[in-house]
Amino acid sequence: MSLQISGRTRWPLCHRLDRGQVRGGRGGDESMAPRRGKPQQQEQVVLGPQAKEGENVFGVAHIYASFNDTFVHVTDLSGKETIARITGGMKVKADRDEASPYAAMLAAQDVAERCKTLGITALHIKLRATGGNRTKTPGPGAQSALRALARSGMKIGRIEDVTPIPSDSTRRKGGRRGRRL
Repeated sequence: MSLQISGRTRWPLCHRLDRGQVRGGRGGDESMAPRRGKPQQQEQVVLGPQAKEGENVFGVAHIYASFNDTFVHVTDLSGKETIARITGGMKVKADRDEASPYAAMLAAQDVAERCKTLGITALHIKLRATGGNRTKTPGPGAQSALRALARSGMKIGRIEDVTPIPSDSTRRKGGRRGRRL
């Protein structure tokens, strides 16, 4: 693309070359020899919290067990930073097995492995069912997820039920005569 102005060809401003640049090059960098000097040392990257030897580092495991799936979600103590989040559906192929105790156990084992690599040694547990105007009992994966976390070497701090329980609920689905089976 060139412009014809009074007999000579002029490139538009976007095609003009700065001093020292060669057309098609990156500005002459490739012709220079590599820099000699001290090789820069790579800094050791440490993930997770820094703690003394033998000191427990706590995280919070939010276990949400519905009758359709089980979530095992580990955060830091504030709850802002997610460390690992794995569901039962990520571990099994069949949809009907997502909420099974086996899928919850596999999810909890993966979460515990990730926590150990990041240096978290102990967990507070927050267990949650669906709640609200639905069922207040946790699904089948809750107990096996908790047991798998304990078996994989994580120390258990406090266990708390955080199922949302309404003080006065909205109307439940199903109509006046309820769900007919």
